[in-house]
Amino acid sequence: MIALATSILMLLVAPVRDGTGPLLTDADIAAYAARPWDKAAMMDRHILLGFHNGGRVVVDFPCGDVCPDYTTRIIHYAVRPGPGCGGLGGVLRYADIPRGPAHTRRAFCVPAVLGRESIPLGGG
Repeated sequence: MIALATSILMLLVAPVRDGTGPLLTDADIAAYAARPWDKAAMMDRHILLGFHNGGRVVVDFPCGDVCPDYTTRIIHYAVRPGPGCGGLGGVLRYADIPRGPAHTRRAFCVPAVLGRESIPLGGG
């Protein structure tokens, strides 16, 4: 059972070269956000998680200063915050992006299932 779950997770996080990917439910996104992840393995990566409400859901793993310790995970739609976000049913969330010894606060369009949470985007 664990091997099957791991295989499914690998399909969800694998980079997609042909522009297609799995269709995601709110439960899929919430489950992915709740899973632990390896900061060193994912540092500075950008992946396509899949499609939700007609939009691409991507995950960024930026790091700054002390890497991989300060790697963070940001799950979001691949659209700029604004009218396109609302059209996907997304919500505006802010995340602190590590930049050297400081950080930059940036807005993201996040699936509403994550926007209801009061924790950082996708955990850290």
